[in-house]
Amino acid sequence: MASDRVAVSACQNGGNWNQAMRRYVEMASARVQLNTITYSAAVTACDKGTQWSTALRLVVEMASARVQLNTITYSAAISICVKG
Repeated sequence: MASDRVAVSACQNGGNWNQAMRRYVEMASARVQLNTITYSAAVTACDKGTQWSTALRLVVEMASARVQLNTITYSAAISICVKG
């Protein structure tokens, strides 16, 4: 659902990592197919919320699901590791 992906992204952009992760979990539980945009928004939200373990778990999950990582995902993952 595009609206769910937009919601995760909007929460991430607003710096509300908790809300972004709630939306992400709801989507995953509903078996919505997660894509690069959804994962990247969730990883970036974790970066902003300094949730390094969750961010790295998402990157691993993303790779396992064969969802292509992009520059945004890599940048957020690197950022969170630097802060970690």
